[in-house]
Order: sequence, then C-alpha cells, then structure tokens
Amino acid sequence: MTGLGTMVNCAAIVAGCAVGLILKKGFPEKWQETIMYGVALCIFLIGVEMAQKSQNVVLVIASVVIGSIIGEMLEIQEKLNAFGAWVEKKLLGDRGQDAGSFGRGFISASLIFCIGAMAIVGSIEDGLTGNHQILFAKAMLDGILSIIFAANMGAGVGLSAVPVGLYQGSITMLASWMQNLLTPEIIREVSAAGGVLIMAIGVVQAKLLPIRLANQIPALPVAILLAKLFL
Repeated sequence: MTGLGTMVNCAAIVAGCAVGLILKKGFPEKWQETIMYGVALCIFLIGVEMAQKSQNVVLVIASVVIGSIIGEMLEIQEKLNAFGAWVEKKLLGDRGQDAGSFGRGFISASLIFCIGAMAIVGSIEDGLTGNHQILFAKAMLDGILSIIFAANMGAGVGLSAVPVGLYQGSITMLASWMQNLLTPEIIREVSAAGGVLIMAIGVVQAKLLPIRLANQIPALPVAILLAKLFL
C-alpha cells in the first residue's frame, strides 16, 4: 500500500506524544531538564554527522545563508508561532500551556521529523517500489523522540504529525518525478544542509542561543536548487 510508511510514521508520533504527556506527570522537573539536555546533545551529534556528509561546504553555507534571509523576509517563525497559538486555543482553551512552549514543541518536532535523508529517501522508496522499511525504522525513532519531546514540551509535539504527513506524503506521491530531480549527490547536500538545521535544534534545546529555527527552513529548497545548478 503506497503511503503506508508515512501513515505509520504519523501514528507513531501521535502515540509517542500521548505516552510522553502521561509520563510527564511522573517526571520531576530536574529529570525533565536533564533528559532534555541529553537529547539536545544527541540531536546536535546527529546534525554534525549529517553535515559532515557534504562534499561542497560552500554550497551548504550558501543554502543556509540564503534560506535564512528568505525565512526572515517571510517571517515563517512568527507565522508558525501564531498558528500554534491558534491551534492550542482551539484545542485546549484556557487549560493549555503557554503559546511559546506549544509552538516550540510543534516547530522543533516538525523540523527534526521532516529533515534528513530518511524522510526523503524513505518516501521516494515508498512511492517507487512500495518498500516501507526505511519509514518504518524512522517511525520507531520518531516515536521514541516524541515521548521525550512531549514530556518536556507538551502537546505541540503531536501536531507535528500533520507537516510530517504532508511532507512525506507529497514526496511519495511525486516520487516518479522526484527521482529525476533528487540524485544521490543532491540528496547528500540537502541532508548536509538539514544537518546544520538539526544542529541548530540541539543548540536551542540546550538553551544556548535563541535561534529562530523555522526561518531557516527555506535552506532546504535552496540547497536543492543550488545543487541542481552547480553539481
């Protein structure tokens, strides 16, 4: 069944979020903080590993710089924060957490679940051959991260299943066309640019710098364009 891998992935995120919200009540605050810092370090390590795959670091730097400029011009972070606050108000009313926490969970989880070679390659493999194994493995990883993220950042993490479904589902549906566009070389450089963004997630989660993560998202399509032009 085409798209099954993405459906399982989204279900794992929602289920993990539910478990995390339940466990949150049993986690002392200092435990949550220590676990989140530990996860932040692991996220940073994943980003470093991905970024090191690049064979054209100038392309990655240009992608991040140009993408960040575009993101700031479009004010993606502000719009996503407003969307997160609106959804929280509709779903949770006055009982919800602060909008910043809800939006941060939504944005951080969406970025880390969408960025990376597994999301791209797995979705293409799903669409072209019906092989779901890559996305099944990703679903397991995302489910575990959802538990930890939700325990620390709340219900916004569960909402990330929506952009994951749209992103991976679109790639799967367009797999035949995308195969000609996303050569191994392009996927490598896009993953490297994504690695930089994942490193930024680790930095933000560790509360080191107030990086506007969502405003860097355009770095990915910019990386595809630059790689297509210069590789």
